[in-house]
Amino acid sequence: MVSSEQRRRQLAREKYERQMERRVAAAAARKRRNTILGAALAVVVLAGGGTLFATGAFDSDDKKKDGPTAQAAPTPTEPTVPTRKPVEGCAEPAPGAPNGKQWQAEPAMTVDTKATYAVTLDTNCGKVTLSLDAAKAPHTVNSFAFLAGEQYFDHTKCHRLTTDGIFVLQCGDPTASATAPGGTGGPGYKFADENLTGATYPAGTVAMANAGPGTNGSQFFLVYKDTTLSPNYTPFGTITGGLDVLQKIAAAGTLEGGGDGHPMADVTLNSVTAAKG
Repeated sequence: MVSSEQRRRQLAREKYERQMERRVAAAAARKRRNTILGAALAVVVLAGGGTLFATGAFDSDDKKKDGPTAQAAPTPTEPTVPTRKPVEGCAEPAPGAPNGKQWQAEPAMTVDTKATYAVTLDTNCGKVTLSLDAAKAPHTVNSFAFLAGEQYFDHTKCHRLTTDGIFVLQCGDPTASATAPGGTGGPGYKFADENLTGATYPAGTVAMANAGPGTNGSQFFLVYKDTTLSPNYTPFGTITGGLDVLQKIAAAGTLEGGGDGHPMADVTLNSVTAAKG
Protein backbone atom coordinates (compact mmCIF):
# COMPACT_ATOMS: atom_id res chain seq x y z
CA MET A 1 0.00 0.00 0.00
CA VAL A 2 1.43 3.37 -1.01
CA SER A 3 1.03 6.00 1.70
CA SER A 4 -0.26 9.50 0.94
CA GLU A 5 3.19 10.91 1.75
CA GLN A 6 4.88 8.50 -0.69
CA ARG A 7 2.34 9.40 -3.35
CA ARG A 8 2.90 13.13 -2.77
CA ARG A 9 6.65 12.72 -3.17
CA GLN A 10 6.18 10.63 -6.30
CA LEU A 11 3.99 13.34 -7.83
CA ALA A 12 6.57 16.00 -6.92
CA ARG A 13 9.34 14.00 -8.59
CA GLU A 14 7.29 13.51 -11.73
CA LYS A 15 6.44 17.23 -11.83
CA TYR A 16 10.14 18.14 -11.52
CA GLU A 17 11.10 15.84 -14.39
CA ARG A 18 8.25 17.09 -16.62
CA GLN A 19 9.19 20.72 -15.98
CA MET A 20 12.80 20.17 -16.96
CA GLU A 21 11.68 18.59 -20.22
CA ARG A 22 9.17 21.38 -20.93
CA ARG A 23 11.72 24.14 -20.34
CA VAL A 24 14.11 22.74 -22.92
CA ALA A 25 11.29 22.11 -25.41
CA ALA A 26 10.00 25.67 -24.93
CA ALA A 27 13.43 27.12 -25.60
CA ALA A 28 13.71 25.14 -28.84
CA ALA A 29 10.23 26.27 -29.90
CA ARG A 30 11.08 29.92 -29.23
CA LYS A 31 14.24 29.61 -31.30
CA ARG A 32 12.30 28.12 -34.23
CA ARG A 33 9.57 30.76 -33.96
CA ASN A 34 12.07 33.63 -33.90
CA THR A 35 13.86 32.22 -36.95
CA ILE A 36 10.59 31.96 -38.90
CA LEU A 37 9.47 35.44 -37.83
CA GLY A 38 12.78 36.98 -38.83
CA ALA A 39 12.58 35.38 -42.28
CA ALA A 40 8.98 36.54 -42.77
CA LEU A 41 9.81 40.15 -41.91
CA ALA A 42 12.73 40.10 -44.32
CA VAL A 43 10.42 38.97 -47.13
CA VAL A 44 7.91 41.75 -46.36
CA VAL A 45 10.57 44.44 -46.37
CA LEU A 46 12.05 43.24 -49.66
CA ALA A 47 8.66 42.92 -51.35
CA GLY A 48 7.69 46.43 -50.27
CA GLY A 49 10.76 48.06 -51.75
CA GLY A 50 12.28 48.60 -48.34
CA THR A 51 9.03 49.78 -46.69
CA LEU A 52 6.13 48.24 -44.82
CA PHE A 53 3.38 49.96 -46.85
CA ALA A 54 2.47 46.71 -48.61
CA THR A 55 1.39 45.22 -45.28
CA GLY A 56 -1.07 48.02 -44.53
CA ALA A 57 0.80 48.85 -41.35
CA PHE A 58 0.71 52.59 -42.13
CA ASP A 59 -2.65 52.83 -43.97
CA SER A 60 -4.78 55.83 -43.05
CA ASP A 61 -8.02 55.15 -41.16
CA ASP A 62 -9.80 57.58 -43.54
CA LYS A 63 -10.53 54.85 -46.11
CA LYS A 64 -12.12 52.66 -43.45
CA LYS A 65 -14.84 55.05 -42.27
CA ASP A 66 -17.63 52.77 -43.51
CA GLY A 67 -16.26 49.81 -41.66
CA PRO A 68 -16.42 48.90 -37.99
CA THR A 69 -14.76 51.35 -35.64
CA ALA A 70 -11.43 50.05 -34.50
CA GLN A 71 -11.18 49.57 -30.77
CA ALA A 72 -8.03 50.45 -28.92
CA ALA A 73 -6.16 47.42 -27.66
CA PRO A 74 -6.36 47.07 -23.90
CA THR A 75 -3.25 48.09 -22.03
CA PRO A 76 -1.54 44.92 -20.88
CA THR A 77 -1.35 44.50 -17.15
CA GLU A 78 2.18 44.38 -15.83
CA PRO A 79 2.87 41.10 -14.05
CA THR A 80 3.39 41.36 -10.33
CA VAL A 81 7.06 40.98 -9.47
CA PRO A 82 7.59 39.09 -6.20
CA THR A 83 9.49 41.01 -3.56
CA ARG A 84 12.94 39.66 -2.80
CA LYS A 85 13.76 39.67 0.90
CA PRO A 86 17.26 39.68 2.45
CA VAL A 87 18.56 36.26 3.47
CA GLU A 88 20.94 36.13 6.40
CA GLY A 89 24.48 35.29 5.30
CA CYS A 90 23.89 36.25 1.65
CA ALA A 91 25.62 39.33 0.25
CA GLU A 92 25.20 41.15 -3.04
CA PRO A 93 26.63 39.08 -5.92
CA ALA A 94 30.06 40.10 -7.17
CA PRO A 95 29.87 42.47 -10.17
CA GLY A 96 30.09 40.79 -13.54
CA ALA A 97 28.08 38.78 -16.03
CA PRO A 98 28.36 35.24 -17.48
CA ASN A 99 30.68 35.09 -20.50
CA GLY A 100 28.16 32.94 -22.38
CA LYS A 101 30.82 31.02 -24.33
CA GLN A 102 29.61 28.31 -26.69
CA TRP A 103 31.28 25.24 -28.17
CA GLN A 104 30.18 22.95 -30.97
CA ALA A 105 31.49 19.73 -29.45
CA GLU A 106 32.22 18.16 -26.11
CA PRO A 107 35.77 19.03 -24.96
CA ALA A 108 38.58 16.53 -25.46
CA MET A 109 39.28 14.31 -22.49
CA THR A 110 42.01 15.81 -20.30
CA VAL A 111 41.09 14.67 -16.78
CA ASP A 112 42.86 11.88 -14.96
CA THR A 113 40.16 9.21 -14.86
CA LYS A 114 41.70 7.64 -11.75
CA ALA A 115 41.60 10.85 -9.75
CA THR A 116 39.13 12.99 -7.86
CA TYR A 117 38.76 16.70 -8.51
CA ALA A 118 38.18 19.36 -5.87
CA VAL A 119 35.73 22.12 -6.76
CA THR A 120 34.97 25.35 -4.94
CA LEU A 121 31.69 27.13 -5.62
CA ASP A 122 32.25 30.63 -4.28
CA THR A 123 28.66 31.87 -3.93
CA ASN A 124 27.37 35.14 -2.55
CA CYS A 125 25.83 33.09 0.28
CA GLY A 126 29.01 31.24 1.23
CA LYS A 127 31.41 28.65 -0.12
CA VAL A 128 30.36 25.16 -1.13
CA THR A 129 33.05 22.58 -1.87
CA LEU A 130 32.67 19.44 -3.96
CA SER A 131 34.63 16.31 -4.72
CA LEU A 132 34.10 15.00 -8.26
CA ASP A 133 34.67 11.33 -9.13
CA ALA A 134 36.33 11.08 -12.53
CA ALA A 135 36.53 7.29 -12.33
CA LYS A 136 32.74 6.88 -12.23
CA ALA A 137 31.77 9.79 -14.49
CA PRO A 138 34.81 10.73 -16.59
CA HIS A 139 33.03 12.69 -19.33
CA THR A 140 30.90 14.59 -16.84
CA VAL A 141 33.86 15.55 -14.64
CA ASN A 142 35.93 16.41 -17.71
CA SER A 143 33.19 18.74 -18.98
CA PHE A 144 32.67 20.37 -15.59
CA ALA A 145 36.39 20.96 -15.09
CA PHE A 146 36.68 22.36 -18.63
CA LEU A 147 33.80 24.80 -18.12
CA ALA A 148 35.16 25.89 -14.75
CA GLY A 149 38.55 26.55 -16.37
CA GLU A 150 36.84 28.69 -19.01
CA GLN A 151 35.12 30.74 -16.23
CA TYR A 152 31.84 29.64 -17.81
CA PHE A 153 30.07 29.29 -14.46
CA ASP A 154 31.29 32.62 -13.05
CA HIS A 155 28.45 35.08 -12.32
CA THR A 156 25.72 32.56 -13.23
CA LYS A 157 22.58 32.23 -11.10
CA CYS A 158 21.40 29.16 -9.27
CA HIS A 159 18.00 29.57 -10.83
CA ARG A 160 15.87 26.86 -9.28
CA LEU A 161 15.12 25.68 -5.75
CA THR A 162 12.77 22.83 -4.86
CA THR A 163 11.63 22.35 -1.29
CA ASP A 164 8.71 19.93 -1.59
CA GLY A 165 9.08 16.26 -2.47
CA ILE A 166 12.59 16.74 -3.84
CA PHE A 167 15.23 18.93 -2.28
CA VAL A 168 17.71 20.42 -4.73
CA LEU A 169 19.31 23.69 -5.78
CA GLN A 170 19.87 23.82 -9.55
CA CYS A 171 22.67 25.89 -11.08
CA GLY A 172 24.81 26.23 -14.20
CA ASP A 173 22.56 28.10 -16.66
CA PRO A 174 24.26 31.27 -18.00
CA THR A 175 20.94 32.55 -19.42
CA ALA A 176 19.05 32.44 -16.12
CA SER A 177 18.28 35.68 -14.30
CA ALA A 178 17.21 36.33 -10.74
CA THR A 179 13.53 36.68 -11.70
CA ALA A 180 12.99 35.50 -15.30
CA PRO A 181 12.45 31.81 -15.99
CA GLY A 182 15.67 29.94 -16.65
CA GLY A 183 16.76 26.38 -17.05
CA THR A 184 17.26 26.24 -20.83
CA GLY A 185 20.82 27.50 -21.29
CA GLY A 186 23.90 25.40 -21.97
CA PRO A 187 27.40 25.39 -23.47
CA GLY A 188 26.33 24.42 -27.01
CA TYR A 189 27.28 20.75 -26.74
CA LYS A 190 25.66 17.73 -25.11
CA PHE A 191 27.10 14.48 -23.83
CA ALA A 192 25.92 11.06 -22.71
CA ASP A 193 24.74 9.97 -19.28
CA GLU A 194 27.09 8.11 -16.94
CA ASN A 195 27.01 6.27 -13.61
CA LEU A 196 23.25 5.66 -13.67
CA THR A 197 23.18 2.00 -12.59
CA GLY A 198 21.77 1.98 -9.08
CA ALA A 199 21.99 5.77 -8.87
CA THR A 200 20.52 7.34 -5.73
CA TYR A 201 20.38 10.95 -4.57
CA PRO A 202 20.99 11.28 -0.82
CA ALA A 203 21.86 14.61 0.76
CA GLY A 204 25.27 15.75 -0.48
CA THR A 205 24.89 14.41 -4.03
CA VAL A 206 26.02 16.45 -7.05
CA ALA A 207 24.26 15.40 -10.25
CA MET A 208 23.56 16.63 -13.77
CA ALA A 209 20.21 18.15 -14.73
CA ASN A 210 18.95 17.17 -18.17
CA ALA A 211 15.95 17.10 -20.50
CA GLY A 212 16.16 13.41 -21.31
CA PRO A 213 18.78 10.77 -22.09
CA GLY A 214 22.06 12.12 -23.46
CA THR A 215 21.23 15.81 -23.05
CA ASN A 216 23.77 16.79 -20.40
CA GLY A 217 25.34 20.23 -20.77
CA SER A 218 26.27 22.66 -18.00
CA GLN A 219 23.33 22.51 -15.59
CA PHE A 220 23.75 20.57 -12.37
CA PHE A 221 21.96 20.24 -9.06
CA LEU A 222 23.05 20.04 -5.44
CA VAL A 223 20.99 17.79 -3.13
CA TYR A 224 20.67 19.35 0.33
CA LYS A 225 18.28 16.72 1.79
CA ASP A 226 17.70 13.05 0.96
CA THR A 227 15.76 12.92 -2.31
CA THR A 228 14.22 10.06 -4.27
CA LEU A 229 14.48 10.41 -8.06
CA SER A 230 14.50 7.97 -10.94
CA PRO A 231 18.10 7.02 -11.83
CA ASN A 232 18.12 9.34 -14.85
CA TYR A 233 20.52 12.04 -13.66
CA THR A 234 24.28 11.44 -13.68
CA PRO A 235 25.67 11.60 -10.14
CA PHE A 236 29.27 12.75 -10.44
CA GLY A 237 30.37 13.99 -7.05
CA THR A 238 29.61 14.79 -3.43
CA ILE A 239 29.35 17.94 -1.36
CA THR A 240 32.30 18.05 1.04
CA GLY A 241 31.61 21.42 2.65
CA GLY A 242 28.92 24.06 2.76
CA LEU A 243 25.88 21.80 3.07
CA ASP A 244 24.77 24.23 5.79
CA VAL A 245 24.94 27.04 3.20
CA LEU A 246 22.55 25.14 0.94
CA GLN A 247 20.21 24.34 3.82
CA LYS A 248 20.14 28.03 4.77
CA ILE A 249 19.24 28.94 1.17
CA ALA A 250 16.50 26.29 1.18
CA ALA A 251 15.12 27.45 4.54
CA ALA A 252 14.56 30.94 3.08
CA GLY A 253 12.22 29.36 0.50
CA THR A 254 11.43 30.45 -3.03
CA LEU A 255 10.87 33.93 -4.38
CA GLU A 256 7.42 32.91 -5.63
CA GLY A 257 6.44 31.35 -2.31
CA GLY A 258 5.80 27.81 -3.59
CA GLY A 259 7.76 24.60 -3.34
CA ASP A 260 9.48 25.06 -6.72
CA GLY A 261 10.83 28.35 -8.05
CA HIS A 262 13.68 30.83 -7.85
CA PRO A 263 15.51 30.90 -4.52
CA MET A 264 14.53 33.81 -2.30
CA ALA A 265 18.27 34.35 -1.93
CA ASP A 266 19.65 35.68 -5.22
CA VAL A 267 22.14 32.81 -5.31
CA THR A 268 25.02 33.57 -7.68
CA LEU A 269 28.20 31.64 -8.40
CA ASN A 270 30.73 34.45 -8.12
CA SER A 271 33.41 32.03 -9.24
CA VAL A 272 33.91 28.27 -9.72
CA THR A 273 37.31 26.57 -9.64
CA ALA A 274 38.24 22.93 -10.20
CA ALA A 275 41.58 21.21 -9.61
CA LYS A 276 42.87 17.67 -9.38
CA GLY A 277 42.65 16.55 -5.78
